[in-house]
Amino acid sequence: MATWKSRGLRGSTLEELINRTNERYLEDKLALIQKIPTPITPINIDKETRHITLAYFDQKSTVDYIGVVQGIPVCFDAKECAEDTFSLQNIHPHQVTFMENFEEQDGIAFFLIYYTNRSEYCYLPFRHLKVFWDRAQNGGRKSFRHEELDEKYIISAGEAQVLVPYLELLKKDLEER
Repeated sequence: MATWKSRGLRGSTLEELINRTNERYLEDKLALIQKIPTPITPINIDKETRHITLAYFDQKSTVDYIGVVQGIPVCFDAKECAEDTFSLQNIHPHQVTFMENFEEQDGIAFFLIYYTNRSEYCYLPFRHLKVFWDRAQNGGRKSFRHEELDEKYIISAGEAQVLVPYLELLKKDLEER
């Protein structure tokens, strides 16, 4: 039997877990976070099912999620990584620019990275990502290793009270600013 392989669905499980976490945070009145859909222009639509069968991206999307946590504007992007080395090719220059501008407006920007090989989440504050990004822009490594991450921003999946407990990590981030 042939195995179906698609890069298009990578991260969809992580995003579903984050979406469910966001629903819980909303129910508990802790946060209002929305998934930002990627803007597309349909090319072909199946007339019977009314499903889009071919489309192209209208524009570059910025981040996966945006919202507010207890009055603090936040935006973040979700990424999955199967190895201990995260390639910066997974992050686009327009995302870095958006997050930089977002933080200049007193918002908090970050990445949530799920290391599938370790079953752990990493909250990567934008300022930490920027160190890796600038290093790459200046001719250095185009990736960062798991061991370069700040341990206090890592949580094992099994330790969570919610599916993706990023609010606890956001609290740590705010305390360090």
